Amino acid sequence: MVLFSKGGIKMIDIIGKRKYFFILSIALILIGVLFYIINGGFNWDIQFEGGTIIKLEMVNNDYDQGAVEANLESLVGKDLTLQKETTYNPEDNANTISLLSVKVSKTNTLTSDEKNMIIDELTNSGLAVAGADIQIQSVEPFIGTEMRNKALSAAAIAIVLIVLYVWLRFRVMSGLAAALCGIIALLHDALIMLAVYTVFNIPVNEIFIAAILTIIGYSMNDTIVIYDRVRENTGIMHKSDIETLVNTSINQSLPRTINTLLTTLMTIIILYVFAVIFNVGSIKQFAFPLIIGLTSGSYSSIFIATPLWMMWKKREHLKKKLTT
Repeated sequence: MVLFSKGGIKMIDIIGKRKYFFILSIALILIGVLFYIINGGFNWDIQFEGGTIIKLEMVNNDYDQGAVEANLESLVGKDLTLQKETTYNPEDNANTISLLSVKVSKTNTLTSDEKNMIIDELTNSGLAVAGADIQIQSVEPFIGTEMRNKALSAAAIAIVLIVLYVWLRFRVMSGLAAALCGIIALLHDALIMLAVYTVFNIPVNEIFIAAILTIIGYSMNDTIVIYDRVRENTGIMHKSDIETLVNTSINQSLPRTINTLLTTLMTIIILYVFAVIFNVGSIKQFAFPLIIGLTSGSYSSIFIATPLWMMWKKREHLKKKLTT
């Protein structure tokens, strides 16, 4: 896996081993597809699906989830799910409090009477703390669908603008090919993140979209750094074959990419650990996909986008030889 440049400097033969990196990415994505089938689709949060969530402070953690769910479903006549979570107690730094979430999603939302019935039932049965703060969030299904479509539109617009930018900037190295290979890398990053979300059954919400847009910028920036090196080396190494050119360019960019990734990950991991210790749910939901996406973004820039561009160029050269 090691080759030598003219100066005797050892380099990693990334291009020569590109098939292994492609196989690894495909395997991870297929795992996500498998869990997508097992879980029956994505776990859409109510912001994108519509529905109602009621969160009540629990008296204790000892309860029969199935029996409680069945009792509440018969009470309101709608399908619902229960989920337990812990959160930081602002009134006592030493302890956390347990919350019980009642979620009614998709085409169902709860009326005011139905919400009161559920709250009264859980309180009277001794499962929820009487008089404690109750969090209620309700979104109509059509609003959830509209928010999801707008979020997807924002991501699509960002991708189109990136294609135009890369196309114009890298005309000297077949800008359209470079742009399309960069977009494939971005789709790779999005699919890896979705695979992680399906494996761990994490709710997909507006935080996920914010993380995706952040990672799109980070990943494309990494790809552009390598593209810039390829463009610079095109004039310097005009006698070298394209595989050597791309391999050299990736290896020259590798220290910068790794150092940037490690520095960024260090910050995000510290933020995530802080959120876990103090049970800050919103920060955990944002930091976790960033850790996955940043790692995937750097990986795809090195092992997906640039090797794909190299393969595109080799095919172009082959076509030219066959037609001449």
